[in-house]
Amino acid sequence: MKSAITVIKEQVKFSYLIRRLSIYELRSLTRGNYLGAAWEIINPAIQILIYWFVFGFGIRQRADVGDIPYFQWMFAGILVWFLINNSVMKSTKSIYSKIRMLAKMNFPMSVIPNYTIFAQLYPHLVLLTIGTIVLQFIGFPISIYYLQLPIYIVGLLMFLFSLSLITSTLATIIRDVQMLMQSIMRMLLYLSPILWPPTSLPDSWQVFLKINPFYYVIEGYRYSLLGEGWYFLENPTYTLYFIGVLAITFLVGSYLHVKFRSQFIDFL
Repeated sequence: MKSAITVIKEQVKFSYLIRRLSIYELRSLTRGNYLGAAWEIINPAIQILIYWFVFGFGIRQRADVGDIPYFQWMFAGILVWFLINNSVMKSTKSIYSKIRMLAKMNFPMSVIPNYTIFAQLYPHLVLLTIGTIVLQFIGFPISIYYLQLPIYIVGLLMFLFSLSLITSTLATIIRDVQMLMQSIMRMLLYLSPILWPPTSLPDSWQVFLKINPFYYVIEGYRYSLLGEGWYFLENPTYTLYFIGVLAITFLVGSYLHVKFRSQFIDFL
């Protein structure tokens, strides 16, 4: 608990620096490209079209998911996946890739994965805005259920940061963790309810899929963007489960990070 309090205090104290560094991080990623930050939108758009073609037509023609056409169902879920995937991969390697440059600066190492995640939030919000506009023209206008979106965005950011405390610490100590996370994220793309509806599986199998906390956020996005209802209220047990996983992940991540961060430079 002491480690968790320490990390929270650091995020509050250096919140202004986190925002400034996240903007710098985003600019540095797109520097030198003619289209600049536009690639943060172009790449997801290309991937969405590919997944829609392959899973909507190529492998098998996907039927509607309930009353929702397959493309709209897939589109609403995959919007958040790009934030999840990019944040996990970049935050995992954030400390060991930047520690030489930032080790002598006067702020704690826990800030590094946090501002790396926030750098991915800005293009996500732009993509989400574009996605909302697209949904208006394909039969899913803005509804009152959009009011719950901030709950899932904030919850996701908190979970991503908590997870990054674990993965960035382990990846600094053991570099193979970065490759392991790449494999895990590829696997989660197909084990999360993004490209195929989990209702096609028996109920007992769906329970195992819901162990994945990203499942909760993805479904929350769908309920919000497609106007299906108040997901966090209609699934109170699952909401409590997500909060519990978030709390445990943060406590474990804070402990590992605070315990090993004084030794990070020794592992380079």
